[in-house]
Order: sequence, then C-alpha cells, then structure tokens
Amino acid sequence: MAPPFDPSDLPAGMLMQLSRRVGRVLAPNPSPFTYTGTQTYLVGTEELAVIDPGPDDPAHLAALLAAIGGRPLKAILCTHTHRDHSPAAAPLGARTGAPIIGCAPLTLEDDGPRADAAFDAAYRPDRVLKDGEQVTGAGWTLEAVATPGHTSNHLCFALREEGALFTGDHVMGWSTSVVSPPDGDMTAYMASMQRLLDRDDVLYYPAHGEPVESPRRLVRGMMGHRKQREGQILRFLERHGASEIPHMVTEMYKGVDPRLHSAAGRSVLAHLIDLDGRGIAAATGDGRWQLR
Repeated sequence: MAPPFDPSDLPAGMLMQLSRRVGRVLAPNPSPFTYTGTQTYLVGTEELAVIDPGPDDPAHLAALLAAIGGRPLKAILCTHTHRDHSPAAAPLGARTGAPIIGCAPLTLEDDGPRADAAFDAAYRPDRVLKDGEQVTGAGWTLEAVATPGHTSNHLCFALREEGALFTGDHVMGWSTSVVSPPDGDMTAYMASMQRLLDRDDVLYYPAHGEPVESPRRLVRGMMGHRKQREGQILRFLERHGASEIPHMVTEMYKGVDPRLHSAAGRSVLAHLIDLDGRGIAAATGDGRWQLR
C-alpha cells in the first residue's frame, strides 16, 4: 500500500523551493497515514498564498511564518478539513491577517480508523470557493477544482501560470487515498479521478509525497487499481458468499502493514456501497455483504 520511509531523512520545517512560484514546508507529523507528513505549499514571490497550512503545531506555525518572511499573505487555502490539513489556518490567519479561503466547513462523527483524519470542527472559512472560482495575487492565479470523494468538500487548486495542480489528498505521491464512508464516497471519487484525467495539468503537487511529473499516467494507474480492487471484492464474494469486511481485508491485503488494515476496510466498504448503488452487491443486515 505504501513504501517504507524514514522521516528523519526529510527536512521538516525548512522551506524547499520547487519552482519559481512554489515552495513547500513539511509539517512534523509523519505517520503510516501521512507518510513523511503534511506538505504546506507557498505560492508566489511577492504576494503569497498558503495551501493546506497543516496541523496546529507551534513549530510548524513558526516555520511557516519564517518562510513567509513578512511578505503579504493574500490567502490561506484549504483543500479539505481533515485535522492534518486545516487546523493551522486559524492561528496563521490571526498572525498574518490573511483570510481563510477554500473548501466548505464539514464536521461529521466519522467512525473511520484514522485519528489524523478526523474532521477539524473549528475550521471557519472567510470565503468558500465554488468550482471554477479563483484567487489571484502578483504573478499567480489559483482556480478551485471540485474533487469530492476522499471527502465531500475536497478541492484541488490549479496554478494556471505553471500548469500545476495542488491535489491535497485526492491524488497523493506515495499511496492511494483512503475513501472512508460515510463522507468518503467511491462513486464520487472515481468521477473526480476521471475529471482529472480529462484535464491537461502537467504537474501535481500532493499534500503527501513528492511532485508527480506524469500526472495522467498516475491517475490512469490509480483508477485501474480501484477497478482491480473492485474485481477482487467481486471474486471474493463469488467464492465465499456472504462475508464480513475484515475477512475480505485479511485475504486481499496480505503483506500490507496491519496498522493499515482498518483503513483498508473503510475503502472496501466504500467499494461495496458503490457496488450496492449499481445493483451488484448488497448488505445482508448482519454485518455481511453478498452479491445480488
């Protein structure tokens, strides 16, 4: 599911310049679900935007303020409101006076397994961006691209001047995204992936993992992976009949870090809900699923 990593080899807190307009600062929150940590992006040279300010961590906030270096901050943009992405927006806004702009607020009682992915109940945007709306500064234009699936409020941001797309958790540079019901939706996720496949972006900047230099190839591969997983589920149910999700995970995710099995179960559930909506599978009412 994900390659091994050593977070000590990566410079958390340092500004790394990735292009003339784009820099990043890695938050000190590595985990099996965040890989090396959440990457906060700074866009611009004279006037800046910050994308995914990350966790409310004093060291990370200090690193962001140092990277901003007193330059005007025009906007703090959030791709979605999981707790490793948006909580630093409020303290950063308080220190800089910049508005919080981007995804809509969303708070759910999520029974998913990821403590780092709980929703940020304190997120209060000054402006919610609709699909296609823009935020601009000196030398840059960021356009919202609605990509529900990982969460229903997920946005990507297109940097028009560089043909780049900040993909948040929708497309990551190290692993597939967890799609965890009730808010995570596999049907919406696949439609959003198709939307990215139809675009002409030349580079992705994900919130976790390195920049993606062949984005359409990666998207095709990720969509193929989801189709393969769906096929595995269907074959399992054909062989075993009505089954519980943990039994599916044990067989389908052999060799995967057991700490990720509960998250894998959420993605299997998302696939089953999608199959149910298409009239292919159904819940039995006792915690099991079967083919229709």
